[in-house]
Amino acid sequence: MLNAWVAKKQNHKVAVVAGVRTPFAKAGTKLKDCSAVHLGIAAVREAVARLDLDRSSVDEVVLGNAGTPADAANISRVISLRAGVPEGVPAYTVHRNCASAMEAIAQGCMKIGSGLAETMVVGGTESMSNMPLIYGDEMKELFATLSYGKNSAEKIQKLVEFRPKWLSPVVALMEGLTDPVSGLNMGQTAEILARDFGISREEQDAFALRSHQRTIAAQKAGKFDEEILPVTLEPNYAEVLATDIGPRDGQSIEALRKLKPFFDKENGTVTAGNSCPVTDGAVALVLMNAEKAKSEGRQILGTIEGFTFTGCEPKRMGMGPIYSTARLLDSMGIELSDIDVIELNEAFAAQVLANQRAFASKSYCIEKLGRKKELGELKDDRLNVNGGAVALGHPVGATGARLVLTCLLEMKRANQGRGLATLCIGGGQGAAFLMER
Repeated sequence: MLNAWVAKKQNHKVAVVAGVRTPFAKAGTKLKDCSAVHLGIAAVREAVARLDLDRSSVDEVVLGNAGTPADAANISRVISLRAGVPEGVPAYTVHRNCASAMEAIAQGCMKIGSGLAETMVVGGTESMSNMPLIYGDEMKELFATLSYGKNSAEKIQKLVEFRPKWLSPVVALMEGLTDPVSGLNMGQTAEILARDFGISREEQDAFALRSHQRTIAAQKAGKFDEEILPVTLEPNYAEVLATDIGPRDGQSIEALRKLKPFFDKENGTVTAGNSCPVTDGAVALVLMNAEKAKSEGRQILGTIEGFTFTGCEPKRMGMGPIYSTARLLDSMGIELSDIDVIELNEAFAAQVLANQRAFASKSYCIEKLGRKKELGELKDDRLNVNGGAVALGHPVGATGARLVLTCLLEMKRANQGRGLATLCIGGGQGAAFLMER
């Protein structure tokens, strides 16, 4: 069993001293022409600039990314160099599906905590608009024959065999959102949880409505202003996007009820409206040895006190948060009731509601977690108080860092001392981070 990383057991504490994200935009909208590299550059450059930090003092850059662009292998290195970080500073990319950016933060914590580094830039980037369409085997064979065929007769014969259906592409995004072990896409796993916990369509739609309402209220109150960096749009750089595209002002329960089930069209309850949208965006945080941050007079948003990653059943991957949170809290010796602010990624309304029920269920916690009692209640007044991914969206490689950043800034605004950021991970895993101020 993988143990939790606990700060008090490390040589050095880890502080988050800066954080920023681009606006999150529903795929195919304003950020559709912006590459994951462009988004990552904007976030990394701004996070470093906000500290007036000498870029040569950065020890390493680690970014999460789930859909690596073909023209940017090790995208973290590409972003690092183009953001102005010196060539002598190494960089690498991590991929843990939905928790890729949390894995990047974990890498930074482990290196700073052990003394290998003092300052790390971490985060994640994703352009889901630019996930490729892939030719099938027949079309690839045609191209290969035309390129490398021995003679004209062989090439002509292959052209004669061509059929228009060969042009039908494999959608890389759909492949990536399907677990090859269970054979289910992420929405289908949400349908399983809805049935397991008896979660109705009405409950899911009500949750989705609340997510939009809370997000819009946070936007209007300026709560996202500190974390969002306006981004100049590729390819012409003639327009700037400064707000998220996804939250719907005026969203109604009537509009949500009109949507048909998407993943189980006959008997399902999960719709496009009560699921997170496919989204583009990037996030960057600067982590620093806490003693160094204090000596330099840095404002500390919070410290990372612990984190863990756990596995769970792939076809019920949405339950990852309860597994990871339970292990983390047990390792830290604290209770769920000790946490003031909670960010739990809203991959699907059904998935969040399932976790709420499981957290509070003594029987579930005894049977699945081997605990003697329930984990505790995920109270609505502490959970995703500024909305979540059902409204904001879920750029897979970046979301984990967004959860940590949003949680820390809400802790700052509300003068709260302890926060939890957790999410489910495609393929059957969970991640949880505990922060303090």
